[in-house]
Amino acid sequence: MSRYKKVIKSSLTIVLLLPLLLQAGCAFKDIDKRVFVVGVGVDPSEKIRDGFKVTLKMIKPVGDVKQAPSQTYAYLSHDSESVAEAIRMLETRVDKVLDMGHNRIIILNEKLLSEDIDTFMDFFTRRGDIQLITYMAVAETTAEETISFEPETETPASIALYNFFDQTGTESPYVLTTFLFEFRRQVLSKGINSTLPIISINGDETAFIINKSIVLKKEEKPVKLSEVETKYFNSLSHNAAGFSYKIEEEDLIMVLNIDTVKMKYKIVLDEGPPRIDMKVTKYGTIGESNERLDINNLKKYDTIAAGEMKKKVMELLTKLQKNDIDPFGFGLRYRATRLSREGLFEEWNRIYPEITFNVTMDINLKSTGAIE
Repeated sequence: MSRYKKVIKSSLTIVLLLPLLLQAGCAFKDIDKRVFVVGVGVDPSEKIRDGFKVTLKMIKPVGDVKQAPSQTYAYLSHDSESVAEAIRMLETRVDKVLDMGHNRIIILNEKLLSEDIDTFMDFFTRRGDIQLITYMAVAETTAEETISFEPETETPASIALYNFFDQTGTESPYVLTTFLFEFRRQVLSKGINSTLPIISINGDETAFIINKSIVLKKEEKPVKLSEVETKYFNSLSHNAAGFSYKIEEEDLIMVLNIDTVKMKYKIVLDEGPPRIDMKVTKYGTIGESNERLDINNLKKYDTIAAGEMKKKVMELLTKLQKNDIDPFGFGLRYRATRLSREGLFEEWNRIYPEITFNVTMDINLKSTGAIE
């Protein structure tokens, strides 16, 4: 009986090992056979009608990062009828595998935002390796120029654009961050408009400037938000830190540093005309003043700041409403909090242009910021 078991065990082992003999070999390619794509730019093609010009930013491997004087990149561009086809053709122009698993930025030309975005974004949204890590942005000029630009502050082993969006470098309420998966979800959702940061290059061509944004309208011309509007939207929608605000009251000038922003709202339809009650609470300190301040007057400063900030928030909400765009997702909230029925979204579209905003601004300054 014991011998019989040994035969069975040996036979099973041979059967399990047999497929290994049929393997053609390991498909892994070493790092020296790969070139890493760290940025993608998409522009409308000037050579092919309704086509696209895809530009890849690839990083060149170096032996010792500490000894490299600067980052070294290579760039490739190709025009084609589709993004996927352009990248496939670019694969024939390098002697290594195009590894896109490390890419974290896709920059679009503004002209493409008025077209069917699903068509040319389909290639990227199908890639599971970059959906959760890739940021989306819009170029103020062309995507090729923006993705090819190398600012003076960019150091080896560091991609400057990544530092703007991943919160490991600069942290500013002017810088809006939109991931690829968020972009895809908002484009397909009814009741919210996607918002993307705008990347521009300064006049001396030494640095990026990212302090504005753009709100997409499906197959229509998008709406741009100014620096101030972007700051308010980002702080209210994403609780972005580092908010500062300048107050001028007669001869008094103060700059407030707001470190915490909270916003909540509810859509009210059963108490008179439809309205949105929005409550905004901000906490911070006084960062600068042209006069000596009395800490006993903090409530007075709170009231002055609340009035000014409420005015700015109302201007932003009114602009969004007049342009029929909804980056806050009021319509999405409306759909999510009602029983599903036919015509629900069309119902919101009739309500939104007429709805009024009731904003309550609560400012809580903790100190004058001065040493007593």
